[in-house]
Amino acid sequence: MSRTVAIVAGIATLGLLGGTYGVTLLRDGGVDCGTAQVGAAIGGPFDLVDETGRAVSDADVITEPALIYFGYTFCPDVCPLDAARNAAAVDILAERGIGVTPLFISIDPARDTPEVLRDYTDNFHPDMIGLTGTEEQVAAAAAAYRVFRQKQDEDPEYYLMQHTTMSYLVLPESGFADFFRQADSPEVVADRAACLIDVDRRASQST
Repeated sequence: MSRTVAIVAGIATLGLLGGTYGVTLLRDGGVDCGTAQVGAAIGGPFDLVDETGRAVSDADVITEPALIYFGYTFCPDVCPLDAARNAAAVDILAERGIGVTPLFISIDPARDTPEVLRDYTDNFHPDMIGLTGTEEQVAAAAAAYRVFRQKQDEDPEYYLMQHTTMSYLVLPESGFADFFRQADSPEVVADRAACLIDVDRRASQST
């Protein structure tokens, strides 16, 4: 995952995610892809457990463009809305002939077993893959994506988690390409993802 996914037309410092910066991405013909957040060390290898209980790596599950979200199944509001938005964006992309895998990585491995995750992700999209693991594995994956996570209280069963709520577009060969905020609609996510995937495809064909 090393190839740079961008034709850089301009740079503006944003101070987000530990030093990322905004760049305007253009396809051939000058079509604006929007402002992508690239430049920081975001993403990377991980080893987790999928919803069938199988040990998997990032290479096993990111075999096509992926939309990655870090959340937890006990989340009462934010996570379900974001998971539903990502599922809708994946369906829009599929209608355009673009395959994108939605991934839901648990930040709460103590409660999110593979079975719990399977039931949860199946409610949002048949292709959504739930990932969990040991506390150490989850912590490493969250750190790679600069994801903050913290228990809000000490209730052993009904605690809530504070966490980063961005979704990450990751490409198989190029790695992290962009992130999306809660306010981004399914259409916005799909449009930007499609443009960035096209930039990556063109770059691959030219090398």
